[in-house]
Amino acid sequence: MPDRDDLGKAWRVSPSRYLARRPAEFKIGAPRSLYVTMADGCRLAVDVILPDGDPGRHWPTVLILTPYVRRFELAPGATDVEPSPNTYRYRDMFVPRGYALVVVDARGTGASFGTRDSFRSPREREDYRAIADWIVDQSWSDGSIGATGISYLGAACDFLASTGHAAVKAIAPLFAVWDTWADNYYPGGLLIKRLALVYDELMQALDHDRRDLRRQFSYFANPALLGPAPVDEDRDGSLARAAVKGHLANFRMPDFITEFRCRDDALPYDPDFTSASFSPYNYLDRIPEDVAVYAVSGWMDGAGYANGALSRFLSLPNRERRLLLGPWDHGARVNASPWRTRQEPEFPVLGEVLRFFDQHLARRDTGLLDEDPIHYFVMHAEEWRAASNWPPVSGTRRLHTATDWRLAQTSPHEKASTICQTDFTAGSGLQTRYERIAGIDATAYYHDWPQREAKLPGFTSEPLAEALEMAGHPVLSLWLASSEPDAAVFAYLSEVEADGTVRYVTEGVLRAIHRAEAPCPANYRTTWPWRSFARRDAKPMPIGEPQLLRFALLPVAWQFAQGSRVRLSISGADSDHFGQTPHGRPPVLTIMSGGERATTIELPAA
Repeated sequence: MPDRDDLGKAWRVSPSRYLARRPAEFKIGAPRSLYVTMADGCRLAVDVILPDGDPGRHWPTVLILTPYVRRFELAPGATDVEPSPNTYRYRDMFVPRGYALVVVDARGTGASFGTRDSFRSPREREDYRAIADWIVDQSWSDGSIGATGISYLGAACDFLASTGHAAVKAIAPLFAVWDTWADNYYPGGLLIKRLALVYDELMQALDHDRRDLRRQFSYFANPALLGPAPVDEDRDGSLARAAVKGHLANFRMPDFITEFRCRDDALPYDPDFTSASFSPYNYLDRIPEDVAVYAVSGWMDGAGYANGALSRFLSLPNRERRLLLGPWDHGARVNASPWRTRQEPEFPVLGEVLRFFDQHLARRDTGLLDEDPIHYFVMHAEEWRAASNWPPVSGTRRLHTATDWRLAQTSPHEKASTICQTDFTAGSGLQTRYERIAGIDATAYYHDWPQREAKLPGFTSEPLAEALEMAGHPVLSLWLASSEPDAAVFAYLSEVEADGTVRYVTEGVLRAIHRAEAPCPANYRTTWPWRSFARRDAKPMPIGEPQLLRFALLPVAWQFAQGSRVRLSISGADSDHFGQTPHGRPPVLTIMSGGERATTIELPAA
């Protein structure tokens, strides 16, 4: 089945119907490019693209803030090559429908000058304020600004809004983190080992104009893409070349991100700089409450980006905020449902963002305010649902581990323990939720899951008497003893269909030393177990003594079919994505069942 928005009855006017009623009215004007100077003298390269054919008109502006090159210079004769592979979709959606598009190379990237001193540097926030000031001073601006973008660009929307600039009326962060540490690099307190390395290669390829490295990234691999496009005044490209030379001093991600082994770790040379400094949640109280916010993510969106969208929605006090969760991977490049009819999504994500901007920037009567604030796609049911609150269901279905590898509906009377020897070679594969966030192509998500899951210890329920639909975070309460003072625990939820087919549903991970829970703070609301991941709260496991590890699996909306079984699998390793914990000492894990130390999993279901 496709992810079309006419599956189910979730909208009064679906995004595709709205988009069909909103055809292009203007041709896309040629980009005008220039440098805008920041307060410290740093010059940022900016492209301005206006609707063509109505000179003198004032336009609302959609602002795109990117570290991934606003536009490339093209090889001679390459007239059929897209020069803006990272941003052309925004241009083609918004400019023909009456918006000015402003695309900015972030400080230290593209043709902009300066250096990057961190991932999502706080310095960029001040740059965004200056860019907003510049936009509203332009003769073509109507004084209103919206921002959108995927991933880094999406979190930049939060940074922009947190400047408090009065012109910023609406932001749509797409597939964007709320907490860079836990949502992206350190899920469950464990570093994704390849992510920092691959991201570093990508940024060297772009920031240093290393075309030999660019070949491995499909979005930027076309050899007709040369270096960052010079601005109009830079006729011989000397300024762009000077800017690129300055980028050689940019921070390096593997060195930088490992400064923050715990969430509260600070840079040794700046005690005020922690992972919060480059995370949107840290600036929540600076986002004006009249800014409209639309958070979008997908069930296969990396290591925790859906958590980011949910926390953004739950934490912000803004009256007008919306949430969209689809069957997508990072950036909605792939419909990740096993029942898809084609790989590419059919849902018009940017069409929905257009409606949002039409309502809050262009002041059109779009009917958006009559729609429910939350829409989500249920995998296996292959339908969209609408809701007014999250989670959309208030009940839970609790299952208990039991002897003979059973997942029982009631807690077993007898106490039992199940011993699992960690296999440090176990892995979840190379077509998983973790590849796309590193810029690695993934299209056949978990295609080999049956073979991989069969090697893991797992507890399986009886066949379901009726279909079971869940939406939200499954929560595992795992009573565990370890032969070592630390362990990594990977929990996987699968559907075993009546014919024996095993489907990956979702997963969660927790480093055992971070098992302590804490109340979530006001700027980081969750409906699932929260923990500080602070160094002061990290505690070794007492060897051989059972401890409670209570943590959420990643959120998902999924319908288990009648006759299917629910399976919970446990592993002490995912060698494809995470390092050994502890190094060279594969722990023996003992899972407790029954009695006062009953291991359970709670499924969010009515």
